Amino acid sequence: MKILVTGGLGFIGSHTVVELQSKGFEVVIIDDLSNSSEKVIDGIVAITGIKPTFEKFDLKEKTKVQDFFKRHSNIAGVIHFAASKAVGESVEKPLLYYENNIGTLVYMLQELSAMQTANFIFSSSCTVYGQADKMPITESAPVKEAESPYGNTKQMGEEIIRDTCKVVPALNAIALRYFNPMGAHPSTEIGELPIGVPQNLVPFITQTGAGIREQLSVFGGDYPTQDGTCIRDYIHVVDLAKAHVVALERLISGKNSENYEVFNVGTGTGSSVLEAIQSFERVSGKKLNYKIVDRRAGDITAAYADTTKANTVLGWKAESTLDEAMKSAWDWEQKIRK
Repeated sequence: MKILVTGGLGFIGSHTVVELQSKGFEVVIIDDLSNSSEKVIDGIVAITGIKPTFEKFDLKEKTKVQDFFKRHSNIAGVIHFAASKAVGESVEKPLLYYENNIGTLVYMLQELSAMQTANFIFSSSCTVYGQADKMPITESAPVKEAESPYGNTKQMGEEIIRDTCKVVPALNAIALRYFNPMGAHPSTEIGELPIGVPQNLVPFITQTGAGIREQLSVFGGDYPTQDGTCIRDYIHVVDLAKAHVVALERLISGKNSENYEVFNVGTGTGSSVLEAIQSFERVSGKKLNYKIVDRRAGDITAAYADTTKANTVLGWKAESTLDEAMKSAWDWEQKIRK
């Protein structure tokens, strides 16, 4: 079966391509390389021995999206990662985020709605919950007003898919609400390649450990948590990638109970920023240079998943520990520095 992966050369996308190929799927990647590199294909080939089909174009070009589906009329499923994802940048450039994240989703759904049957996995986020009232967070927790245009594009994206599924019975969709992806493939052939200053904690930790960054700033030491720092649910990217394959197989085999479903994808365990730092120090044997500074605007106190629905209904469970995920991130950092 042929599967389209948009943004398939990005961090989560590339790991999902590997898992799809290892399950025997034929993969076609669309990526505009705005936040990735064509060299990632070499890493995918090194792991799987299979070169995915790659088309470089921008999904904002509607005619190219239409042309793609004319040429690939036998697509059995789409996993849609392609989106801008930096919270801070989205605050500064909201229109860029709405055009890139919403416009491209609409073009994709327009093509899928014309097919006899279509399966669609959407890359969503736990940002849709904002600061949830209760921990751990279940899928039935209220979706709160977004803290950023980026978060808003994920909320709106889910609404657009849900509204489309209501009127297109042949469209089957699952939104996966990720918590905090981290790590790298155990082969160290692919991993996270942030362009410029990392937006996420873990690459900032590993770059500080490698001496690229002088010091890690921990934003806020006075949160109402056990050590005063924010709590997040850090999930190994390979576990996350496998969740996409399980979700896709659920749709292809017709096991979905409705044509639009939502699942949290996390470990179910919350770890503080200081616990993540301690994990790095354990697996690397290095002391990390960090400093607690003022809180950062838009940061919530805590977010970790209730994974009961994903575990029981989807039949997926995260397997890696924080230390295992952190070690893979550190191994990858050391490799790319060489």
